[in-house]
Amino acid sequence: MIYFISDTHFADPRVLRIDRRRFPDMVDHDAALIRNWNAIVDEGDEVWHLGDFMSARGGDCDQLLSRLNGRKHLVIGNNDPVTTATAAGWASVQHYAEILLDGRLLVLCHYPFRTWNKMGKKSINLHGHSHGRLKPMPRQFDVGVDARGLRPVSLQTLLTSSRQSRSDDGGDSAPIVR
Repeated sequence: MIYFISDTHFADPRVLRIDRRRFPDMVDHDAALIRNWNAIVDEGDEVWHLGDFMSARGGDCDQLLSRLNGRKHLVIGNNDPVTTATAAGWASVQHYAEILLDGRLLVLCHYPFRTWNKMGKKSINLHGHSHGRLKPMPRQFDVGVDARGLRPVSLQTLLTSSRQSRSDDGGDSAPIVR
């Protein structure tokens, strides 16, 4: 299985204030994110982390990566320090990626796009950065933890939630991120 996640911001206390994540401190925050990740992701799964993984003050990135299940890829975000991007625990590191999954082209970047490659041919843009605050376009999904219940998400879950949102509102608009 392949999962997507973004904006974990491990060891970055700003998220408790700015994003109003309801944890008393970063120890509880980080433990909950690790628990949520490992409850969904098995060792044989792949995870694409779309940026803003951890703070430079968070310590050893490889040590944190070793606590998280799956084979992990990083798409670099604006808050990923060199120590995160150069950690040996990543299977790959890049600023942008395109992958084919279940016959669909996925365009992966930390930042949401207004347009993206093969958009007119039903490709899908997965991103982070906006912390659930940006109204998505059709076939565009914020996979950041603030938009996805603090856990990784599969493409199937994203597509299913999109279909449910369209049937709930009676139209073909993109899903409303709650």
